Amino acid sequence: MTPYIIAASILSADFTRLGEQIAEAESAGVDWIHVDVMDGHFVPNLTMGPFIVEACRRATKIPIDVHLMVEHPVNLLEAFARAGASHLIVHVETCQEIASTLKMIKSLGCQAGVTLNPSTPAAALEPALPLADLVLVLTVHPGYSGQEFMGEVIPKITEVRHRLDELGSSARLEVDGGISPQNITQVRDAGADTFVSASSIFKNPDGIAAGVQTLKNALKTERLRP
Repeated sequence: MTPYIIAASILSADFTRLGEQIAEAESAGVDWIHVDVMDGHFVPNLTMGPFIVEACRRATKIPIDVHLMVEHPVNLLEAFARAGASHLIVHVETCQEIASTLKMIKSLGCQAGVTLNPSTPAAALEPALPLADLVLVLTVHPGYSGQEFMGEVIPKITEVRHRLDELGSSARLEVDGGISPQNITQVRDAGADTFVSASSIFKNPDGIAAGVQTLKNALKTERLRP
């Protein structure tokens, strides 16, 4: 398994140049493209549907990581899988039968992911962990790009990491929300191995390639041991 993965969130991309910017991010070394789907109900913003995933799939061959911030994700799983999603991530807050939802995602040929809001305790993930291919911990309140990283969520990352290790799980531990060169090592040292970044990549004043490289350089720094 690749030690670390960087996923570029297109929430901060220039949509007039989306294909070009995805290609630039891929050339710079990002591993995944991350798509944030919001329905205006579960979260206050309204964003991308399956047609955007289709466009991303035409623009790249690398995995497309789709985070469903919607009230009824089960109704959308097939459409996003058909559009070309590689991973489908659902919230424990919106799935009463989270295990069956993850099984459904796998049956559609996608990797199954689970996530939770910053205010939801890590224990809520428990029924999902044995089935999850990836677990996403949010370090901002879901809804908008450019929010400030919530350092108080770091202990939750460590808690999830310990639980995955106890289960012998090979699931990736992904973190999304305000990830920058200034905090990516804290998140890594807490146990994460997959890092979603939007503004630090697509809004870097020196360009996309420079944004990706600064994140990669930060990950090369020595890991702190407890």
